[in-house]
Amino acid sequence: MQHTRVIVTHYGGPDALRVVEEECPEPKNNEVRVRVLAAGVSLPDLLMREGVHPETRPVPFTPGWDLVGVVDRLGAGTSGIEPGQVVAALPISGAYAEFICLPQHELVPVPSGLDAAEAVSLVLNYVTAYQMLHHSARVAPGQRALIHGASGGVGSALLQLGRLAGLEMYGTCSARGASAVSDLGAIPIDYRQLDFVQEIRRLTGEGVDVVFDGIGGAHIWRSRQALRPGGRVVAYGLTSSLSGGRLAPGRRHRYRGIAIFALYIAGGRLLPGRKRVVPYSIQWLKRLRPALFRQDLIALLDLLEQAKIKPLIAQRFPLAEARRAHELLGKGSVTGKIVLVSNALRAAATPPWKTS
Repeated sequence: MQHTRVIVTHYGGPDALRVVEEECPEPKNNEVRVRVLAAGVSLPDLLMREGVHPETRPVPFTPGWDLVGVVDRLGAGTSGIEPGQVVAALPISGAYAEFICLPQHELVPVPSGLDAAEAVSLVLNYVTAYQMLHHSARVAPGQRALIHGASGGVGSALLQLGRLAGLEMYGTCSARGASAVSDLGAIPIDYRQLDFVQEIRRLTGEGVDVVFDGIGGAHIWRSRQALRPGGRVVAYGLTSSLSGGRLAPGRRHRYRGIAIFALYIAGGRLLPGRKRVVPYSIQWLKRLRPALFRQDLIALLDLLEQAKIKPLIAQRFPLAEARRAHELLGKGSVTGKIVLVSNALRAAATPPWKTS
């Protein structure tokens, strides 16, 4: 049986993505073959395509950090899982495909009746937001938080979960994303028109308790200036490496951002003011504490099932249009999550496991 997947043929722009047809993979011992219903499109995908993310694979490789799909075939040694069951996973690469084989222990069951595009938004974006809020920042009701890129995938997740946690929130965004940020319970700050440090000082007097910074680089130090004494910056991304969705000049070094993180972490501990910089990496926390990742994702799926959270879906593309999805994300000002969906899901509003 043939299937479709997307590969990165060389490190570079969206033109590096190519759609190929090949034999469907077969599951090995303790593996499960999953028919992918929805795969997330994220900024780490763009960084891996450019060849600068620490998780970058040798070319050719298939991108795709997160997926929701249906169990299609079981390999030898699997148990407690059945064909037709809906599951979620964070493979880090490989999700841009019709079928993928994954170890059984990587799969998390998804409650019936959930929209696949909304469910896949939880796997990377909402787990990142949830863990930063509750494990990295350890937020408490009434605290103030500044969220950069507040209308994006992780930003909107932080806003929804921050509202559930009782936070007073501020979010940097473009003018286009301001209404979405406001609707999610935060005060929008147009980063193109205002100096966010000065605006935070004007609005709060002494600064915020925590800043969530997915931009990286020198921006982390600016975020630190928006803190009150004793506050912390949770640094989790390197989007400053990109400009218009392409690698910014002088940034082609895979570990440059990590070195800057280390410098700012040390500076936060040594300089006066008790303002710390705390790094967060979903993949490393998952590797070190896989049970915690599973626990947090299950908790988020429960919140989605109860309609206490509602992921914003910016656009759904068919798998074959992954290049268009990358181009759109690279332009910036995307509100919510871009998702690649199977052909059966494109026009269907019914739950994915009820489609033919």
